Amino acid sequence: MAESYDAIVLGLGAMGSATLYHLARRGVRVLGLEQFAPGHTMGSSHGDSRIIRELYFEHPLYVPLVQRAYELWEALERDAGEELLRYTGGLMVGSPESALVRGARRSAESHGISYELLTHAQIRSRCPAFDPPDDYVAVWDARAGFLRPEACNQTHVRLAVQEGAQVRYEEPVTSWKTDGEGVRVITAHEEYRAARLVVCVGAWTKSFMSELDLPLQVERQVLTWFDVPASRAWYEPERFPVFLCEFEEGHQIYGFPRLQRGVKTAIFHEGALSVTPEAVARAVTTADIEALRGRLARILPELAVASVRETVTCLFTNTPDGHFVVDFHPAHPQVLLSSPCSGHGFKFASALGEMQADLLLNGRTRFDLQPFSLSRFVRQSGAGP
Repeated sequence: MAESYDAIVLGLGAMGSATLYHLARRGVRVLGLEQFAPGHTMGSSHGDSRIIRELYFEHPLYVPLVQRAYELWEALERDAGEELLRYTGGLMVGSPESALVRGARRSAESHGISYELLTHAQIRSRCPAFDPPDDYVAVWDARAGFLRPEACNQTHVRLAVQEGAQVRYEEPVTSWKTDGEGVRVITAHEEYRAARLVVCVGAWTKSFMSELDLPLQVERQVLTWFDVPASRAWYEPERFPVFLCEFEEGHQIYGFPRLQRGVKTAIFHEGALSVTPEAVARAVTTADIEALRGRLARILPELAVASVRETVTCLFTNTPDGHFVVDFHPAHPQVLLSSPCSGHGFKFASALGEMQADLLLNGRTRFDLQPFSLSRFVRQSGAGP
């Protein structure tokens, strides 16, 4: 006989681990299933650091959501007794008319958040490692910083287990099907039943929910850590904030201060596209590194010639409009599909976990989810498995 739960969460990356935690702490009998081992590097929740920023250039609608995320990350830190979030401030660098600078200012002004607009000279004075073009400016986001993704996921899972959640790693799901008003989930080892199912499988969403024919693309993202001399104190978090820089429309790089593995930077949204995670080239090439060096030379000239210490690939799962997906299956209201996040979602995981627990238990949330609706892509008559 299949084991029975109130809810099953598929995938224990950023969104799945947070949802598991918020369900468990409300007394829900919940099971988390993950196809890989803890801390794996096959998905989207690894790589030492993730930026969190309040002046959200993508759209002002994300600002209240990230503000709630800050509150929940800080609460999680207190409960765990572990540092998960570090504030460094953030530079949003580009020409005054760039989408990055204009979008960050729009979010600040829409929500009454104070900010500084720095000139080239002020950028150089405050952050000596940076030397952008003379006509560039930067929006200073005082609350920006970084999260430790592996520790965040581990903490969500650990505290969920303390609240009674059960977890199965290295147990890939082979199929699911409706069972009256509930669901049955079949894995390589067992069969489970639950009243509700939350699907948080990231790059595997399109194939796992193939009946919806979602217009998702998996993008290869290369992360690179550079080695800089320890004597260069200006790469430390006190002098080197998290940053994004836009050189021309749609072309950005981002990065972090020196942490244990070095100074991490990456090109944002220029990776090779695929429709499956299995088809993504995992090896990092010389061409990948040289492309990043060329962009770094325009803002961080010393870093651009530093030696490479480490590289890794991770996956973005992109929607056509860049917004998330958080919605119930159009044919099966007991199934919640969570968040192909288009490469900017990790910072929101704490809030999305809470929001998804609200949806499962109450059918509503404090946030307007219409921008994240499946109806953008899927007719409401969509068939199930």
